Amino acid sequence: MAREKFQTLTEQMFYILLCLQQECCGVDIMERVRQMTRDRVVIGPGTLYSLLESFQQEDFIRVARVEGRKKSYLITPEGRRRLAEEVRRLRQQTEDYETFGEGEQA
Repeated sequence: MAREKFQTLTEQMFYILLCLQQECCGVDIMERVRQMTRDRVVIGPGTLYSLLESFQQEDFIRVARVEGRKKSYLITPEGRRRLAEEVRRLRQQTEDYETFGEGEQA
């Protein structure tokens, strides 16, 4: 069975949505993600702009402002819902690990 698009978020997707709780342009998003993750997650421009386009199509984000060629983006209520859903999924995985993973020896 095929997985629904955005059923789970990659780290890059997660952090882009997290950044967009405040208005940001693409360059700011790349820098904020790098800072948030202490260089653990780096997003290149090709990946970023492809995801921004996909997120707009899914109504996860919207263009907040355009100044010449520079666009700024903001998360939408649907994007917030999807981000919160992903946080719940990750918490459940952590709970499952704590319940079944720790102390279990293979």
